[in-house]
Amino acid sequence: MKESVFNIISAYIEDADILDLFSGTGSLGIEALSRGAHRGVFVDESRECYGIIKDNLIHTKLNDNAEVFTNDCVSAVKLLGERKMQFNIIFMDPPYSKNLVEVALNSIEKNDIIKFSGLIVAEHRSTDIVPESAGKLVLVRRKEYGETAVSFYKCSGEV
Repeated sequence: MKESVFNIISAYIEDADILDLFSGTGSLGIEALSRGAHRGVFVDESRECYGIIKDNLIHTKLNDNAEVFTNDCVSAVKLLGERKMQFNIIFMDPPYSKNLVEVALNSIEKNDIIKFSGLIVAEHRSTDIVPESAGKLVLVRRKEYGETAVSFYKCSGEV
């Protein structure tokens, strides 16, 4: 699944600023950095995940290109918006069946942290209902991989 997603988004990665929300181990953001993304920001509310992400960044020698935050999604996105940070690609892999894709999309849109030509890649359970849009963010593609789905969002002017 990860290889398929990265094939779909390959044109967006080179020199991109990426945000990996609900990072877990940081594998999506680290993969993007290893494929030529410029800078990565990783967010997970778990202190344990924070340590794992930091270790993985050091192990892959990508720690100079990254920041890691221990925070919930909404607070982190608000902070990034206050810092006027914007991203070319935002990955999110929230816990399934908790409506967090919609919560995250609304927060991203409200805090204006996605560049106009940017892309949001949201992983979720294939049976989860995700919104067709959130403000200017519009669902443009959905791929299913068994029990998992990946939904892709762009700004409405870029559809």
